[in-house]
Parts: sequence; C-alpha cells; structure tokens
Amino acid sequence: MIPVFAAAGDRVVVPDFLGFGRSDKPVDEAVYSFEFHRDSLLDLVEVLDLRNIVLVVQDWGGLIGLTLPMAAPERYTSLLVMNTTLGTGDQPLGDGFLTWRAFSNKNPDMDIARLMQRACPHLSDTEAAAYAAPYPDVTYKAGVRRFPNLVPDRPDAGGAALSREARDFWRTRWAGKSLMAIGMKDPVLGPPAMHALHGIIRNCPPPIEITEGGHFLQEWGEDIACQAVRTL
Repeated sequence: MIPVFAAAGDRVVVPDFLGFGRSDKPVDEAVYSFEFHRDSLLDLVEVLDLRNIVLVVQDWGGLIGLTLPMAAPERYTSLLVMNTTLGTGDQPLGDGFLTWRAFSNKNPDMDIARLMQRACPHLSDTEAAAYAAPYPDVTYKAGVRRFPNLVPDRPDAGGAALSREARDFWRTRWAGKSLMAIGMKDPVLGPPAMHALHGIIRNCPPPIEITEGGHFLQEWGEDIACQAVRTL
C-alpha cells in the first residue's frame, strides 16, 4: 500500500507501535497500556504537526487509531479503515478473539513468522521472516504478548471510556470522507465486526469486500490503496 500512496505524491507516515517493528521494546509488560500507546501516537501527530491526515487503520491501528481524531478533528480529512473495531467494553468479545487471546497467553514465545504465513498464505518464507526479524527472542515480545489483553472487555477497562467517546464522535461529529475494506476470510474481525463498525461511521459508503483477504488486509492492499487514492 505504501508505494501506491507515495507514487500519488502523498507523505506516508507509518509508525510502529512501541514494542513492535523498529520501535523500542520495553521488556516490562506493565509498561504497555491502551493510554500508553494512544499517547505516543498523539504525541507523534503533534511533534510532526501532521495535518490533512488520511488516517489508515487496521486491527490495533483501529482500536487505538479510531480514538485519535476526536482529540484534534481539524487535523483529519479522511479515513481508510480495514478489519478492526472499537473496544468500547460494553459489547461482548467474539469467540474468535477469545480463542486468539487464549492462544497468545499460552504461547509467550509465539512463532511470528509461522503465524503470519498462517494468516497470509501467499507470503514467502523471506517475507514471513521479515515480520519476525524484530523479535529475535522472547524478551523482545512483551508488547506482542500484552496487546490481546489490552482489548477492553468491560466498561471500566483501560481505553473503554475513550472508545465509547470515539463511537459517539464517528456517529455524530465525523465530517470527513471514509472508505472501508473488509477481508472476508478474517475469523476474528471479519464481516460481522466490520458491518457493525460500518454502522457507526457517519456517511461511510458501502464497504469494499476482498473475498480472499484475511485479517492482515494490507497484505492484499494494493487495489484498496488505489481506490483510496482515487476517492479520499
């Protein structure tokens, strides 16, 4: 997706969450919280003074990213949203997610390359290894382990109140353009979750349905990016 956006002349800012990718990886799991991640992104937007933002979100990028625009609506013009949700804490978590969380908690040194190839069967061994490269051993995976347990699962959980505020923002205050794409083979945040989210986002057109797309929809994302360039 990034080459498509860049070729269109857009500035593309792609931060890794702390604990992931090329970002620092605190080893203490207690460091990681919903607010910790959200504050780091809000600070990034402020430090870079980003404006005319087309917010592109997927998975945790949406759980946290969808709470950002209400803090400074004037900075955001458009939204591209893929396979994610809002963690409002007042809706039951799906069986698919609960199964994933249980698996993650039982496998603290999970095989990231294997998991990525399972979710994206078209990835080569080299591409899967690139996903795993930032995590040479279990000590680098504190952030990875923590994320599934940060999804708000009750009204007073961290981030739940912010997410309910965000739900109201997208329903009543959002004035920008939107585009939604759904990976139809996602067992966790697939069509049911995305159609529910679609009903929250004000004036969002009918979603693009990617028949073969899985959870990590950016790996099927070139055509989605092209449509975003045309419409957002």
